[in-house]
Amino acid sequence: MTSDAAVQSAIAHAEAILPGKPAPDGKRDPRWQAIIGVGRFIEERPEAVWRFALRWGKHAQLDLRMAVATCLLEHLLEHHFELIFPRVREAAMTSRRFAETFEVCWRFGPATVPENARRVDRLKRALARRRVR
Repeated sequence: MTSDAAVQSAIAHAEAILPGKPAPDGKRDPRWQAIIGVGRFIEERPEAVWRFALRWGKHAQLDLRMAVATCLLEHLLEHHFELIFPRVREAAMTSRRFAETFEVCWRFGPATVPENARRVDRLKRALARRRVR
């Protein structure tokens, strides 16, 4: 079991270098690496990871939001769908940027179960309708 101190240390490390700037093409991006480090705690510390993902999933920088989507949000939904999906829905309905972050997420694990997949699809359709208006 991981400690609260370990997840807080990973978050503090990431916060110290974010938002930063994307690394040049072909170079390892330390921001993405730091976000991956936070993602190591998804299974055992979802609340702390969720708070981090919510904050940075609304950031103006697209590349940073894509890191949050693919390294954190997809896997929070994979491991904690029932806990996280209602929060994702609320955040996506109130933040255009968070909606964009969610919309690029792929489905894994429980998010692929037919009823949950329908919930994800309904939310994505609702978000798309809001953009059209």
